[in-house]
Amino acid sequence: MTTQEVANRLVELCREGKIMEAQQELYADDITSTEPEHAKGMINAHGKQAVAEKGMQFASMIEEHHGGTISEPLIAGNHFSLAWGMDVTMKGAGRTQMNEICVYEVKDGKVVSERFFY
Repeated sequence: MTTQEVANRLVELCREGKIMEAQQELYADDITSTEPEHAKGMINAHGKQAVAEKGMQFASMIEEHHGGTISEPLIAGNHFSLAWGMDVTMKGAGRTQMNEICVYEVKDGKVVSERFFY
């Protein structure tokens, strides 16, 4: 798959709420996932299983989803970025609007890194 095809498929699955399926299908076995230094409660992860566990940890912190948006991907070589917004109620923290830029690197048709900026 090309970077554009990987990006389009990731957006398609995530908009359908199939984030775990997207990771299973599109992520390389040795993927790295990087959070900003100021991220509270979120860790960096390496490897498909560790990234899946990180995603499940984040999902467990959400009490209720109220809506969200995922932009069309912006492609540059073997990287693409998305603007991702969520309207969620976090357990013990109330309702909040979360907005981030997600940057992905693709190699051999798989996502090899994801990095989040918020």
